Amino acid sequence: MKKLIFALAFTAVAHSPAYAAQTPLERGTYLMNSIVACGNCHTPQTPAGPAPGMELAGQFLVDFPGMFKAFAPNITQDKETGIGNWTDEQIIAAIREGKRPDGTIIGPPMPIGLYRNMSDTDVKAIVAYLRQVKPVHNKMEKSTYLIPLPPSYGPPVANVPDVPRDDIAAYGAYLAGPIGHCIECHSPLVNGQPDIEKQLGAGHQSFPGPWGTSVSANITPTGIAHYSDAELAKIIRTGVRPDGSRLFPPMGVYYYANITDADMTALIAYLRQLEPKPSPK
Repeated sequence: MKKLIFALAFTAVAHSPAYAAQTPLERGTYLMNSIVACGNCHTPQTPAGPAPGMELAGQFLVDFPGMFKAFAPNITQDKETGIGNWTDEQIIAAIREGKRPDGTIIGPPMPIGLYRNMSDTDVKAIVAYLRQVKPVHNKMEKSTYLIPLPPSYGPPVANVPDVPRDDIAAYGAYLAGPIGHCIECHSPLVNGQPDIEKQLGAGHQSFPGPWGTSVSANITPTGIAHYSDAELAKIIRTGVRPDGSRLFPPMGVYYYANITDADMTALIAYLRQLEPKPSPK
């Protein structure tokens, strides 16, 4: 069933009329401030949420000794320390192909393997949003990798059609994959990569930070069957479980609070039909 749903999600489909109701900037604004949540990595975060005045100006992400130390770069329109000199096509290539204008490859935790399936409509909408973000002069340290990066993540991405929003399972898979990359964090690592093929959604990735170490939850029916849809929606949007306990970063609740009811319905419907997986020990 898992492979079938992903096949449905990424099969070429006719352009969905629902997309035409929004301008690229409107769509991009919604995506960036909700399910896509680029600011969750690229905006400095405080205990109260994203740092004011520093939207998308970059931040330190994570240090995995022996593997890599990652910094999210400045992706504001600043021409010296951001992406203000990049063309739209160069920005899209960075997002979907993991390739910078100078030809260097972007490493983890940027989930390029999933972003390759982001639709043309949505990636252009994100670019439209980035173009109107205030330039912030903020020079970021470069990420360093002790693991080898691939020469590429695959051939150049051509055309990626929209996933119809009335196909709830397929659209939910699109939200959890190429758009929200939920499955990237909520699948355990094998040889440094999320095991999406065999342990999709089983959780158990560790994320060290000032809060301690958070561990991603099992989001297959094994881990969520005891929650109602309303409870799951509240957990995702607020970061608070029914028992009052709170989720820790990198769960982007400050962004996920803005996910529409329709998108939340599709997302939860997709999670409900995942193959149940045991939580790794």
